[in-house]
Amino acid sequence: MQPMSRFEATAATQLHALIADLRWRAQLLDADIKEEERKAGEFDPASLAYPMLAQTLRGRRDNLQATVATLQRQLEALAPADWGRAA
Repeated sequence: MQPMSRFEATAATQLHALIADLRWRAQLLDADIKEEERKAGEFDPASLAYPMLAQTLRGRRDNLQATVATLQRQLEALAPADWGRAA
């Protein structure tokens, strides 16, 4: 295991916190999507009757998930292999 500089440790900690926050926000969006689908009685995003708000929230959630994946790759590049996978 290579020694980690103080900057690397701080950056890794910040990335962990950011990833956790974005995952939490994506979970909130999931709950909001489910609620909108429930209210509309429509669960198929391909349907014309699918709620516009749910469609918009899905886009936001998908963007957050893509960001989390990118940050996760950055974290794995920063941190030792065994520590980065524990996130």
